[in-house]
Amino acid sequence: MEILRIILTVIFVIDCIALTVVVLMQEGKQQGLGSIAGAADTYWGKNRGRSMEGGLVKATTAMAVLFFALAIVLNLNF
Repeated sequence: MEILRIILTVIFVIDCIALTVVVLMQEGKQQGLGSIAGAADTYWGKNRGRSMEGGLVKATTAMAVLFFALAIVLNLNF
């Protein structure tokens, strides 16, 4: 059981570091004057899920779910 706890802790630490990196790679939601001029209607605005930004959002969601699941499992006393 102790080996499983060590493995989960290592995965947890890697997930924490990766989550921090992915969040820092994302652009800010405040686009300035570009959003007023209609930048949301451009090609990249319509296909956001296929762009790099969309991939970062999906990766952030997946890593956040893994983070919370590992935090709960590692906090259990077994």
